[in-house]
Amino acid sequence: MERLYKEEERYLKAKKKVKEIKGFYIHLFVNIFSIAIIVTVNLTFSPGYHWFWFAVIGIVVAQLIHAIVVFGLPFGFNKDWQEKKIKELMQQEKEMFKD
Repeated sequence: MERLYKEEERYLKAKKKVKEIKGFYIHLFVNIFSIAIIVTVNLTFSPGYHWFWFAVIGIVVAQLIHAIVVFGLPFGFNKDWQEKKIKELMQQEKEMFKD
């Protein structure tokens, strides 16, 4: 019974992660489409002043934040790193007090 519960829990967790990833890619597509429209409008109606950069920077920053939320930080501070670091520190402490 407990095994079935854990398997169902893993399934629900994986399903939630897939939904988050799908949402990220939908968000990415909408942002690319929005940037194209903003740039087109800017260059069509006021080509002398490129104000679209402000919108593009905001959209890119929001997309990066969404990527970090969905995929985690790209440089290793995820749960695996935390677990390895905890084990490493515990091992160091154990060796220090071994003497």
